[in-house]
Amino acid sequence: MYIDTHAHIQDEILKNKIDKVIFDAQQNNVKKIVCASYDLKSSFDAVQLCKQYKNVYAVIGVHPENCEEYSDKVEEELLGLSKEKKVVAIGEIGLDYHYSKENKEIQKEVFIKQILLADKLKLPVVIHTRDAIGDTMDIVRKYENYLKNGVVFHCFNASEEILNEIVGKGFYVSYGGVVTFNNAKNLVEIVKKTPLDKILTETDCPYLAPVPYRGQLNEPKNINIIIKKISEIKNIELNKLENIIENNTKNIFKI
Repeated sequence: MYIDTHAHIQDEILKNKIDKVIFDAQQNNVKKIVCASYDLKSSFDAVQLCKQYKNVYAVIGVHPENCEEYSDKVEEELLGLSKEKKVVAIGEIGLDYHYSKENKEIQKEVFIKQILLADKLKLPVVIHTRDAIGDTMDIVRKYENYLKNGVVFHCFNASEEILNEIVGKGFYVSYGGVVTFNNAKNLVEIVKKTPLDKILTETDCPYLAPVPYRGQLNEPKNINIIIKKISEIKNIELNKLENIIENNTKNIFKI
């Protein structure tokens, strides 16, 4: 059984053919899909999908690129959405300085607010960090006592030193299609060094399709390619890795 722990299936490009997306995933042995959000609307949509499909779960929250829309009202709405039993985490939240560093302080403030929200709800957090690992880790260290319900660093692609710190804290790292790219040699080495009991797998669809579909529309059905690649990197039988990832997913998301 394969699990996609981070997919944006509520994205308009997939949402319009969602029945086929879910069917194709099931045909490729993908039994569970965690639908990750990036703003309030996508959070509502994720919750709607998890009500509609038995094998879909929701992660709700505001992405750093959308931090300026965060408000007390938005937080109130997220609190309401969190009452749905298939909401399994707050995310994706964090810091992203790739396109703009002008709103760094707002990003940090919103990141912290959502960490505190997750703690209040006793939910894990799913962290997005891009070109901002230093500030991300500073906040994680400072607010570690509010992260006792678990942490996932999604699309992990940082140094071995950061990896060791993250897994040393008991946090999880998730790998996606980038591990299949020909220019991902450094990431492959990081995957080799990642403890098996801290690995999750994701597509981050509709983005980052794995080879041989790189540059094309990504879907949860492609998670099998990613898991097979990790099994090769880790030199572990595919069935064994599937079971490990399933257990890891249960541990962090309680599904």
